[in-house]
Amino acid sequence: MSRLPEGFLWGGATAANQCEGGYLEGGRGLANVDVVPAGKDRFPVAEGKMVMTECDDAHVYPSHEAIDMYHHYKEDIKLFAEMGFKCYRFSIAWSRIFPMGDEAEPNEEGLAFYESMIDECLKYGIEPLITICHFDVPMHLITEYGSWRSRKMVDFYVRYCEAIFTRFKDKVKYWLTFNEINMLLHLPFMGAGLLIKEGENADQVKYQAAHNELVASALATKRAHEINPGFMIGCMLAAGNTYANTCAPQDVWKSMEKDRENYFFIDVQSRGAYPNYALKMFERENINIQMEPQDAQILKENTVDFISFSYYSSRLTSADPQVSQKTEGNVFATLKNPYLEASEWGWQIDPLGLRITMNAMYDRYQKPLFIVENGLGAVDTKEEDGSIHDEYRIAYLREHIKAMKDAVNIDGVELLGYTPWGCIDLVSAGTGEMRKRYGFIYVDKDDEGKGTLERSRKDSFEWYKRVIATNGEELD
Repeated sequence: MSRLPEGFLWGGATAANQCEGGYLEGGRGLANVDVVPAGKDRFPVAEGKMVMTECDDAHVYPSHEAIDMYHHYKEDIKLFAEMGFKCYRFSIAWSRIFPMGDEAEPNEEGLAFYESMIDECLKYGIEPLITICHFDVPMHLITEYGSWRSRKMVDFYVRYCEAIFTRFKDKVKYWLTFNEINMLLHLPFMGAGLLIKEGENADQVKYQAAHNELVASALATKRAHEINPGFMIGCMLAAGNTYANTCAPQDVWKSMEKDRENYFFIDVQSRGAYPNYALKMFERENINIQMEPQDAQILKENTVDFISFSYYSSRLTSADPQVSQKTEGNVFATLKNPYLEASEWGWQIDPLGLRITMNAMYDRYQKPLFIVENGLGAVDTKEEDGSIHDEYRIAYLREHIKAMKDAVNIDGVELLGYTPWGCIDLVSAGTGEMRKRYGFIYVDKDDEGKGTLERSRKDSFEWYKRVIATNGEELD
């Protein structure tokens, strides 16, 4: 039997704005993610339809403390090491390095904090995988420049990248330029700090911002390889193939269109040019992207080294406007698939969909893949003796790892690693809740912000420890 390759990067993933806390400590500036509240206004703010550029007393902002990893990271990384992590994916908060975003020099206190985190990983032989921008945009860049709608953002982002590439050039090999870059189309403010004004052509704004991000990603890739030719730079997609609701050709065509909408970003980052289907769409929709003369060459010459992605579920679409029963809880509107079970939040559970998605992307790009998010958000119950029996999470991950192994061992997909999402409980990006837990490690905190922040091991902790120790051979 084929096995996963030696050196396969097992680990876990988090994001600064969902676990770090310390939101104004250490010289950190305010960012878009700090003003996205919990509750009914979360989605209107995240979508950029409800303008919020500062915090108020009427809302709760769970990211401000999150699970306080800012003060607990040594304890947390020690627990990751106990599980046997080979890799830990985390993000750097842009506003911790450049509090305003447009300063000439970085904040030393922020650099020192992340250097300490990286050193703690290396102490245990854990490879850091760093997301450079995980939905973080310094608020000053939003209010002063309009965030990514402005070309000036490219220079600010590249300066930020140069600061961290230079500081960590001998300690970090793997980097991701933007987390779920396609989220810009779905949650513009949370994904890219964009505020859509009434009466504006929203698609024009979003695709102009997308272009600026794509150029910034390419220039960051260029600088990374100049600073350390051994750097591996990846892009990151919120993935999941879209199925056709029926075998009607119209449904099949609709599913292709939906997939292209998300592949668009990675087509540019991996292939180095705008695909013709996108150029034709811009023409039809009267979207006029302002490009500098050198942009085409920048994109062509600085493609990414690998493709990383999140996968939670597949999607389903129909060309029939009468078919409208959508799933709950997911940013990506999708029909309910009658062949799939769903999580407590309505996310459809489709392990085979992971294998399908991996093959589709590997066929499309022929570059190494990296699964950097996958997991099950669920309510966990702590028993009187302190134990947490999360067999539902184990079952979800087991079936997805089996599908992942089939993609590698049977289909020949090249895969660098697997870092399931929220390896320690953190604030949900979608809902702002703590009770929607993903972790192997339980954090004592509730949706009202109460709790001791004490860390404890769930049953899945010991299970994942065995999975890593056996390189994915022991899954029961």
